[in-house]
Amino acid sequence: MTLWLTGDPSADQLVTDDPFALLLGMLLDQQVTMESAFAGPAKIADRMGGLDVHRIAEADPQEFAALCATPPAVHRYPGSMAGRIQAVAAAVATDYDGDVTRLWTDGDPDGPTVLRRLKALPGFGDQKARIFLALLGKQRGVQPAGWAEAAGAYGEPDARRSIADVTDPVSLSEVRATKQAAKAAAKGQLA
Repeated sequence: MTLWLTGDPSADQLVTDDPFALLLGMLLDQQVTMESAFAGPAKIADRMGGLDVHRIAEADPQEFAALCATPPAVHRYPGSMAGRIQAVAAAVATDYDGDVTRLWTDGDPDGPTVLRRLKALPGFGDQKARIFLALLGKQRGVQPAGWAEAAGAYGEPDARRSIADVTDPVSLSEVRATKQAAKAAAKGQLA
């Protein structure tokens, strides 16, 4: 099944076909729209002639930052995100020999182990790691024992909390509504 995360067929095909692209989309999913974040890997792939973990990890940092900043930029903050992208690529290259799927396949790990591995990546805090684990489980069929529990609320069936629940324009609007309601509730608690 082709993912629907960006609304752009070629960008969606890339994150469907390339687990590293999907991981980078999750990394970029902050302070920009979800669609823009998951379209970022396609911009990098277009500019580099592919999305190679080792090439990204080994790229000259200034040249890679310039590549990310070229309009349309890969992210709202292309310079800092270029560094994070390269850090994640270096971690995947070093720890998993460039194969991002080993995060969830090496040693037949359970959900908590996959979550721990994701949280060890640069730029992946607890929430981002849980959302990505839910995305893998709900939309990619990566369902190690205990994955839904490890993903927390993001792993709940039929939730509309995150990109893990986006499958079309309707679910995207439902996720946005949930996020807006959560922000409004948080503001109300602070007042």
